[in-house]
Amino acid sequence: MSVKVESHEKFENIYWAVFKDTGERKLATKNLAPGHTVYGERLIKYEGEEYRLWDPYRSKLAAAILKGIKVIPIKTGDRILYLGAATGSTSSHCSDIVGPNGIVFCVEFSPRVLRELVSVAEHRRNMIPLLEDARFPWKYRMLVPQVDVIYQDVAQPEQAKILADNAEFFLKPNGWALLAIKARSVDVTAEPSEVYKKEIETLEKRNFEIKDVVHLEPFDKAHAFLVMQYKP
Repeated sequence: MSVKVESHEKFENIYWAVFKDTGERKLATKNLAPGHTVYGERLIKYEGEEYRLWDPYRSKLAAAILKGIKVIPIKTGDRILYLGAATGSTSSHCSDIVGPNGIVFCVEFSPRVLRELVSVAEHRRNMIPLLEDARFPWKYRMLVPQVDVIYQDVAQPEQAKILADNAEFFLKPNGWALLAIKARSVDVTAEPSEVYKKEIETLEKRNFEIKDVVHLEPFDKAHAFLVMQYKP
């Protein structure tokens, strides 16, 4: 199948794989660990480089891009604190984006899941797995420096509070945060729109300036994705 790769029109180190016979375009990142996949994604070779197709059904960041998010503040060389890294699907794409001079500190609570994440990190020297609970940032403050970006995707109540607590420890002034709000994890009885409103109010009270919000249907139900800037 004939395919070409083009830079995304807005976002650094994010690409479109364009399939010439169908005209279909799929998101991709340049593979920092050539020859290795993370979640069974397809690898594409183009002009001497290898790219990983980025599945929006497996990654809320990819879904947010396809839903038209206006800002993705992740760039070459950034330091990211990733809360809820799971097995590395999205955090590995962040690893691709920041490149070998960046770093992704991957906080994951489950020892079983962390073992899979460690296997991913073996091929990616810019990913640092940490077996920690994102609700207690003071427990890993000696392991993580000040960061440019916090990315959070955790299935916990008080998701906004968790992000803000971590920002106070780790996020530089005017740094950025990306948050996937899982409405059913916050309050299974409330309407998702009410959950989003309350979480956004908490974030604004904790010195975040909301830059954009998108809803992730059809890729994820009852999820909103926020991009914000920290103004302490």
